[in-house]
Amino acid sequence: MFEGLRFNHWKTNLDDSGIVTLSLDCAGSNVNTFSRVVLDELSQIIERLAIEKPAGVLIHSAKPFGFAVGANIREFVTYAQQGTILENIEHGQRVFESLARLPCPTVAAVHGACMGGGTELILACRQRIAADDDKTRIGLPEVMLGIFPGWGGSARLPRLIGAPEALPIMLTGKALSAKRALAVGLIDRVAPPGELLAEARALLRRPSARPLAQRAKAWATNTWLARQIIAPMVLKQTAAKVRKEHYPAPFALIDVWKRGGPHIQQRLKLEARAVAKLGETSTAQNLIRIFFLQQRLKGQGSGVEHGIKHVHVVGAGVMGGDIAAWAALKGFEVTLQDREMKYIQPALDRARQLYEKKLKTADKVETAVRRLRADVEGKGVAQADLAIEAIYENAEAKKSLYAAIEPQFQADELLATNTSSIPLDELRVGLKAPQRFLGLHFFNPVAQMPLVEVVRHDRLDPDAEKRALAFCKAIGKLPVAVKGTPGFLVNRILMPYLLEAMRLYSEGVPGPLLDKEAKKFGMPMGPIELADTVGLDVCASVGKELAPFLGLELPPGLEDKLADGKRGKKDGQGIYVWQDGKPQKPEVDPDYVVPADLQDRMILPMVNEAVACLTDLVVDDADLLDAGVIFGTGFAPFRGGPIQYLRSEGAAVVKGKLERLAQRYGERFAPKGDWNLPALKDTGFSLPEVTEQAEDATA
Repeated sequence: MFEGLRFNHWKTNLDDSGIVTLSLDCAGSNVNTFSRVVLDELSQIIERLAIEKPAGVLIHSAKPFGFAVGANIREFVTYAQQGTILENIEHGQRVFESLARLPCPTVAAVHGACMGGGTELILACRQRIAADDDKTRIGLPEVMLGIFPGWGGSARLPRLIGAPEALPIMLTGKALSAKRALAVGLIDRVAPPGELLAEARALLRRPSARPLAQRAKAWATNTWLARQIIAPMVLKQTAAKVRKEHYPAPFALIDVWKRGGPHIQQRLKLEARAVAKLGETSTAQNLIRIFFLQQRLKGQGSGVEHGIKHVHVVGAGVMGGDIAAWAALKGFEVTLQDREMKYIQPALDRARQLYEKKLKTADKVETAVRRLRADVEGKGVAQADLAIEAIYENAEAKKSLYAAIEPQFQADELLATNTSSIPLDELRVGLKAPQRFLGLHFFNPVAQMPLVEVVRHDRLDPDAEKRALAFCKAIGKLPVAVKGTPGFLVNRILMPYLLEAMRLYSEGVPGPLLDKEAKKFGMPMGPIELADTVGLDVCASVGKELAPFLGLELPPGLEDKLADGKRGKKDGQGIYVWQDGKPQKPEVDPDYVVPADLQDRMILPMVNEAVACLTDLVVDDADLLDAGVIFGTGFAPFRGGPIQYLRSEGAAVVKGKLERLAQRYGERFAPKGDWNLPALKDTGFSLPEVTEQAEDATA
């Protein structure tokens, strides 16, 4: 059937029953992605299939790791630079539409990750079957890149499963398990992994009829009237979560769906034009850059044996207990030490809640629970490969603990501290093996915050650092190596923002207004709410540690709150009163005039400190700085990080604003560091350096 045609990325097979099996196997890669050449080869194959009319077509992946991780994003960036996004989107649409129009049954067999373009490919098949295991994930995450599905995904999914199910899948980018995909109708059948292809062939011979209720729902929720009713409701829900000027993709998707009629060609045309327009926005460019920054962080621990099986954590408070729980969740044997069992038990209780939420089944929960053991006497140190200290922020107390732990080590164990601000050059004094001592600074809440700062000092062995990076990768965290100066990276940049916001509050600016202005800039949470959430005691403690180094002072009123026992969310009262875990923000006087420089006073200290961090070599380069601040603080992702924001605004412009703020409010705003660094210059849309190995390892 395919005589004379040679393919680098597809394998073809025609069996005796007339079924053609197409195996996607991208050459030179551990994962499948849809590049232009992969699509071109598929186009040739489909053209021949349309002529030969086989008994059926089965499409699957020859890669053991999954079906396909989506489109080749580097190519998409090239199209953006060339101004050819629309042309290439339309090309992909034509290929998948020709697949959808084949005059024979088509079935896609999915295992592992099936994302983006992979999901759009299976939507163009008549039926879909998936491996029924924990590894199968099907999704359309394009919104996370500032666009939405452009190869027919937005045109087909609502018509297949109904708008109420389809829109949230595309608007959130969250992937579905095989069982969930079956429940909503995205796939037609599940099968044990070992029987996937056999069951797919059976499905080709005997196609499943979709349940009447699913078909009725799909039709009813896509009528003209339904679209006019549902779209405004979904728009309102979306606007409550993100701002259109920050993240235009979700709003464009809803609009395209609302205007999409019954004919697929009309829907595809609307989809292509909207996605092409979004692809040229700074939001898409910055979110794509962040995607590659994330891949770089994930890839840092690749190819290194961390040699860690047993983790011992000292300090069962919120941070220590949650670090221990997370490590056990990820498969490590963990012992958790504190002075008495009454301090450890709350951490064990929180751990069980975490496991019940994450693992679902009782046997998996119990297995994880057994991996986390209370250890009041600290006997686990002698068996541990990694000991993590997570006690209170006092240098002498920490050094005293190290003196007790280190003699129990047998060989090349790592000793780590979770300190958030104390310089490691100070903490490593007195250690017998300072080369294997480092910081592993997690962020609260541990289960939600992806970043871990791997903190260096002047005696750290590079191999120990690599092992720590590999450990972070093994527990599913994003590590960034930072210099062990006060505050490291994230707290050093975040603290000027929090302190300035609290100073503004002490000057009479309403807290809700400060939060509103910060969110208007793009921060995920306002600084006053954040301070209450972190804890005013923590802010004061870290602030006292960093203020002299940063040339700042604690704002007035903070100590008074603490003296009254008002530490924030955990006490039910801080700057705000908290009820049921939510801040009760007072109404702002509608006649209150917002100071014109309010946003600059809060945000620019972060940017200023980012330049100082880059100058002081706190991180290896500007890309790592942006990645660390985004994943550690939630800094407006659509702006690309503080250095990328500075580039887009212009270094001279931002420096001038800081100089004017310094004249008006004091030297704390004076530009810091070297503002002539090449990294501060805007060189246009370019991707961060990520090795192909790192991309393959993390895709």
